[in-house]
Amino acid sequence: MSDSREALVTETQVRKRSRVMSIIRWLIKRLVNLQVIGAENIPKEGPCMVVISHISRLDPPFLMASTERSDLVAVVAHEYRSAPLIGWIMNALHVIWITRGENDMQAFRKVLEYLKAGWIVGIAPEGTRSKDEKLLEGKHGAAVLADRAGVMLLPIALSGSNKMVQSFSHLRKIDAQVVIGEPFALPPHGSEDSHQWLNMATDEIMCQIAALLPPERHGFYAGHPRLAELLALKGQTQKGS
Repeated sequence: MSDSREALVTETQVRKRSRVMSIIRWLIKRLVNLQVIGAENIPKEGPCMVVISHISRLDPPFLMASTERSDLVAVVAHEYRSAPLIGWIMNALHVIWITRGENDMQAFRKVLEYLKAGWIVGIAPEGTRSKDEKLLEGKHGAAVLADRAGVMLLPIALSGSNKMVQSFSHLRKIDAQVVIGEPFALPPHGSEDSHQWLNMATDEIMCQIAALLPPERHGFYAGHPRLAELLALKGQTQKGS
């Protein structure tokens, strides 16, 4: 482990993260028929920002279980820190806690520190869970952070993670899927003002996620011109393969 990473996570925390992830992977293997599509798109090393569709409090463990990279940290709402069980799991995974609805500069600095040290940082651009699995309007935070860090983004769409509790109660496996898209860069800054660029960059992020989801989950971005472009490109690629 490099000096910069030691400054972020101690050896004790690394061992605890590893033990907890081993338990999570064991549970997922026995409770979930997990399909991971596009695992080859995750960089073998170096920083990137993972942007995910958010449907469950258990999205971070599912995200972390979909890759062998141990240097992945998720950004999680501070309100879950004291929640029974889920709070303990997130603390053990050493997530970055963020206060929703505020410009949490401490959390923002932590994200940038992890990216600078070469980690993968996972964040939900919607800022909150979607209760009906449809995409909500994205917030600007992910675009701001990715722009400041100068890193590529990796879109990931999750399904089934919100059925985990149901799996426990019915004692049967659930189907879940993690779809990992290709890395992409934010649009370059042009003549538009900063707010216009943030809107455009956030739309790019959310449409990249939407392109991995079925139409019934496009939500706020259904019919968005950029999503139509991405879906058309995706169709051409599949036709040519």
